[in-house]
Amino acid sequence: QVQLVESGGGLVQAGGSLRLSCAASGRTFSTYAMGWFRQAAGKEREFVAAISWTGSFRYYADSVKGRFTIARDNAKNTVTVHLQMNSLKPEDTANYYCASATPGSDYSSGQLREYDFWGQGTQVTVSS
Repeated sequence: QVQLVESGGGLVQAGGSLRLSCAASGRTFSTYAMGWFRQAAGKEREFVAAISWTGSFRYYADSVKGRFTIARDNAKNTVTVHLQMNSLKPEDTANYYCASATPGSDYSSGQLREYDFWGQGTQVTVSS
């Protein structure tokens, strides 16, 4: 059973930091690229960051570049993907989702259709 479980969300003041984690299990996620997306209330889901299966390549949305860092820990049965978020802004407020890229997809494009498994999300709220 494939599972992606996010954690680490919460309420933080502007300028603060949060670290999100995603525990992925149920298939060999160590060989899949992974990504983070977010969806603010009333808006479409958007790409935040992606990482290759080796962790060697990382991609970011322009809005988070220089503030967010994606990383991964490839264990045998469970892969954990982290999103370190620094210098948070009120506009970063959203539900954050972890996703696994479809094998062979253009995951770095950030297009939702390139990802086939999704977590339930974790809420991040940044107060001004």
